[in-house]
Amino acid sequence: MTTMKVEGMHCPKCVASVTKALSEVPGVLNVSVNLDKGEATFDGDAAHAALKAAVDKIGFIPGAIK
Repeated sequence: MTTMKVEGMHCPKCVASVTKALSEVPGVLNVSVNLDKGEATFDGDAAHAALKAAVDKIGFIPGAIK
């Protein structure tokens, strides 16, 4: 399981947008976004650059990936 911080989420619609964006990145499976923690968790082997680009493209700030 991989976790990425996501800054700028304020509501359930934000969560849905981040979930959709990450789900569309090739190699990403089982996305779960937690508004309270400000992070997304997922399985898969997607490139970190692609994950950060997907989040940035929809207007949120991608953070550390672990």
